[in-house]
Amino acid sequence: MFEWKSWLGLAVAVAIAIVVAFVIIVVTSLAFRAAARRREWPKALSSGARHPFRLMVLVLLVWAAVAVTIPLYAPVPADVLWRARINHGFLILVIGIGTWLAAGVLSFFIKLGMTRYRTDIPDNKVARRMQTQLAIVRRLGIAVIVIIGAASILLTFPGVQAVGASVLASAGVVSIVAGLAAQSTLANVFAGVQLAFSDAIRVDDVVIAEGEWGRIEEITLTYVVVHIWDDRRMVLPSTYFTSTPFQNWTRNSSELLGSIELDLDWRVSPAAMRQHLEVVLDNTDIWDGRASVLQVTDAVGGFVRVRILVTAIDAPTLFDLRCYVREEMVEWIHTQDPAGMPRTRVQMVDEQPRVEPRPQEKTHTDQVGLFTGTPDAEERASLFTSAITIPQESDFETADELPDAQPPTNLRYGYPNPE
Repeated sequence: MFEWKSWLGLAVAVAIAIVVAFVIIVVTSLAFRAAARRREWPKALSSGARHPFRLMVLVLLVWAAVAVTIPLYAPVPADVLWRARINHGFLILVIGIGTWLAAGVLSFFIKLGMTRYRTDIPDNKVARRMQTQLAIVRRLGIAVIVIIGAASILLTFPGVQAVGASVLASAGVVSIVAGLAAQSTLANVFAGVQLAFSDAIRVDDVVIAEGEWGRIEEITLTYVVVHIWDDRRMVLPSTYFTSTPFQNWTRNSSELLGSIELDLDWRVSPAAMRQHLEVVLDNTDIWDGRASVLQVTDAVGGFVRVRILVTAIDAPTLFDLRCYVREEMVEWIHTQDPAGMPRTRVQMVDEQPRVEPRPQEKTHTDQVGLFTGTPDAEERASLFTSAITIPQESDFETADELPDAQPPTNLRYGYPNPE
């Protein structure tokens, strides 16, 4: 076992390591602050990798102090096992912190590239595409770094190394089973990568999905977040945008054309409305000046349909412009052209209409039917109702041949013969 001197040397070595780590951290922070006064990237790198870097310096120096103070090999087997476990713990810490640091450095470089593409400018199609692709690359890179870090930690255990060798030997079967089990997840991952690099949608694109109008706020490997106009968030799987039709209002540009339709009376003056539309558009800054059209698109029934087409730089501006033009035209019709207000006309009648008596139909007493009314009909009836001869007793030779006694009937009318 260790003597007290060994423990004292260990404590002194650890204290020295902490002091040296503190000095290195202070010097590095001062250097980054000095560089941040002239450029922006040192500040961004410091904010993203400051904590894992400081922790990495501290762990490495303490590990070195422990390794120097306590030798790895000693004559006592229990001490050897204990020291090996300490070194294994430090190794796991270094791998975990190194994974954290690598992810922070990767995020810094990706963000540095994203700052070159600004989306707050009018023509930002390329910038939005690069922002989307870089965001997907960052997530993919971080996922790969985390997987490598976790695998490296597991491979430090001897038992896991043996399991890893067997898993690699049956990698084909495992990949098939994992693919079938995670089919939906993998489909969303591939769909997310496809969306990022096929340029189907980009961050800040204005879309209509599931009947909702909103903006693409975030694109991940498995889902897409749509910021709806009323500040709701709709989360859709990535496969939705690869398998379901949707509207992208900013696919090539953000400029849009919108319509305002009014149902007015036939006495409205489209020429006067067209002149007033020019005045309305000249008095607003949200019209981009590309197009303004007023046309009568329908004139059936009791109304005349007037359609106004205006343009704006993007969808939100177009919505406000349509509302503004609609309000101004309604106000103008109320004040300047009230005859154009829609009306429903009803014809009122003061007196009751005169009703002429219906002529009486001539009744026919001599009706002609299938079996009555004409000689042919009577002859036709006789074929069905002629009398049938009733046999007499004298026509039979013996009494046994006589039929059962039955009352005579009139076969024409089907009731007993009164005779």
